[in-house]
Amino acid sequence: MNEEIIQEIARKLKVSLEQVKNTLGLLEEGNTVPFIARYRKEATRGLDEEQILYIEKQYQYEVNLAERKEAVLKLIEEQGKLTDEIRNEINACTKLSQVEDLYRPYKQKKKTRAGVAIKNGLQPLADWILSLPEEGDLQAEAEKYINEAVPSAEEAIQGAKDIIAENASDSAQLRWKFKENIQKTGVLVTKVKKDNPDEKKVYEMYYDRSEKVSQIADHRVMAIDRAEKEKVITVSFTYDDAYLSEEAVKSFLKGQKTIVENEIREAVDDGCHRLLFPSIENEIRSDLSERAQNASIEIFSMNLEKLLLQPPLKGRIVLGFDPGFYNGCKLAVIDETGKMLTVDKIFPFRKNNTDMEPSKKKLLEMIRKYNVQIIAIGNGTASRESEKLCAELIRENNLKVEYAIVSEAGASVWSAQEAARAEFPDMAVEERSAVSIGRRLLDPLAELIKIDPKSIGVGQYQHDLPVKALNERLDEAIMKCVNRTGADLNTASQELLMHISGLNAATAKEIVNYRNENGRFTNRSQLLKVKKLGAKTFTQCAGFLRIVNGDEPLDETSIHPESYEAARKLMAACGITALGTADAEFPEEKTKDLGIDAYTLKDIEDAIRQPLRDYRDQFEGALLRSDVLEISDLHVGDQLSGTVRNVVDFGAFVDIGLHEDGLVHVSRMSMNRIHHPSEVVSVGDIVQVYVAGVDEIKEKVQLSLLPLSDLEKRDAMWRSNRGNQKKNRKNNNNRPQKEAPKQVTMEDATKRLLERFGNKH
Repeated sequence: MNEEIIQEIARKLKVSLEQVKNTLGLLEEGNTVPFIARYRKEATRGLDEEQILYIEKQYQYEVNLAERKEAVLKLIEEQGKLTDEIRNEINACTKLSQVEDLYRPYKQKKKTRAGVAIKNGLQPLADWILSLPEEGDLQAEAEKYINEAVPSAEEAIQGAKDIIAENASDSAQLRWKFKENIQKTGVLVTKVKKDNPDEKKVYEMYYDRSEKVSQIADHRVMAIDRAEKEKVITVSFTYDDAYLSEEAVKSFLKGQKTIVENEIREAVDDGCHRLLFPSIENEIRSDLSERAQNASIEIFSMNLEKLLLQPPLKGRIVLGFDPGFYNGCKLAVIDETGKMLTVDKIFPFRKNNTDMEPSKKKLLEMIRKYNVQIIAIGNGTASRESEKLCAELIRENNLKVEYAIVSEAGASVWSAQEAARAEFPDMAVEERSAVSIGRRLLDPLAELIKIDPKSIGVGQYQHDLPVKALNERLDEAIMKCVNRTGADLNTASQELLMHISGLNAATAKEIVNYRNENGRFTNRSQLLKVKKLGAKTFTQCAGFLRIVNGDEPLDETSIHPESYEAARKLMAACGITALGTADAEFPEEKTKDLGIDAYTLKDIEDAIRQPLRDYRDQFEGALLRSDVLEISDLHVGDQLSGTVRNVVDFGAFVDIGLHEDGLVHVSRMSMNRIHHPSEVVSVGDIVQVYVAGVDEIKEKVQLSLLPLSDLEKRDAMWRSNRGNQKKNRKNNNNRPQKEAPKQVTMEDATKRLLERFGNKH
């Protein structure tokens, strides 16, 4: 292990060196992140999954950085151009991009004007010009280099200038300085193209827009990138290029007088405008896009995590209702375990409307026959009408039934997958969708885990994101959710099992095969009989797989088999005879000599008190309704309850019972200024909202998390503060300016101290 890298990681994470070293050691041994986070807390001092992932990724990055530095130094040395200064500059780099910038002048390039000039033997002439001669004759000097490839002195001079231009472009110091300047002062400008495909004016706000590079929001970067890709707009930069070019010239002239000043000016200016500035602009665009993409990936990951961790509706019989107009509404009754009991179809929304009453009758029969307690209505086509139908049915028959609107994003994707066909070979694709919708309410994690996260619809610009980085981050989010929750070894699907610590698609399939051949598991130790599942895999996965009503009571807890003996000692020492003793006491005098570390002790104590505790129980469940809401019912200022469906950079979309989700803009979320909506809300949150605006024609509703009166007070306060700030700035500008303090050197300061106190100190 590299000690310097470990120190840097510890500094960034604000943890001890020992925590980082121990974590890296556990990872090198082949332990998974969830296993380390849950069962090796003593070694890591309680680091969570995100911290462990950071250590793993950052260490690998730093190793790659060190290897690249070594490779670049070797390549420059092979050219005979390595100096102590270059070595020190490269070794001081903290980013791979900085190393590449320093390597740029020595890198083999494709055919360039400078490359051709060097090949034609004009490097010495360029060096002579760069030596800033105070006397001599450039024309005469250039004539020395005339040959077949360089027929005149003028072409020789031009070739030398091309070399100098590329030198200016390759200067890492100029590149870094100018990039910082453009990032701070530059403006990104977008203009609409004359012939563009934006008929619906989706990108209208970017038809003529200017925004400082330093202030542009990530979601606007994503929109600009997409609009440019779709050939709707052009994108350019404005900044003081004349000032920057002059700065570059000064760096080459070094304040000296020379007979070749004009040639250097022309060459450096050409290098800046033809090579350096376009390259920096591309870098900044790339940096902005990468930053925006990373932010979108994090938002997507955060939203997915919150969605997967929504609490299950345990012990309920659910009717999955997949709405539709002419193809009918698909119905599926799901029991408490997720087993499909029956499927059917109704056609309440045909044009002649003659099927409404028969449809209601069939729906009522299903509800009564199977004792349905909750209806899960998909939020797609005909959702609004289906909600109204269910609300009327509940009201007309005085049913003790509630309903919830469920996002059906990705349900059709799952319905067409091989796993869905294998489970329900005799059902039509649309009937399987109703099953998926019902199961999403019953157990969101178990159902949503089967679907490609990009089809779930809780991100922003997910189809514009780099696939590898997105999939990696989403896999990490799924890994965290699945392992925090655990899985029932006897009911978990193959899709769920493959995300459990230590397992993969092959071992998950073998577990399901074992269940099918031998019946339910009665003991965790039986996992060792599963094909392809050895002792090492057992160690990684066993604690995350629960067995209810098995041979070993501890198998239904999150206690790892390696700690069973410790758990039994603890129970015996404290006189506890059964799991689930909610008020169990664990006096320190009885536990301190058992040889159990503090982290494991606490986890065992919690598991003894609540053996079947579900990690998701701490979050809010689905918002259940029994009556429908019309947009015409809404008035500005009304207070409603809603479910957060998606969180994006500019706000949150909230389901308040209408067909379209209402938008809470980030400016209507808090009395204080916030950087991102995720500071206030998460996907799945049940929130109280206030209607801030209604557009019945477009069926759009603007919402606020704050009462409108509070919004008005806050806005008035902000306006007042801005006015005071302007007033203060004006007053400060009118005050006589103090003379700038004289810069004092260390030598001056030492001299003054000696004069004041003498040499005795």
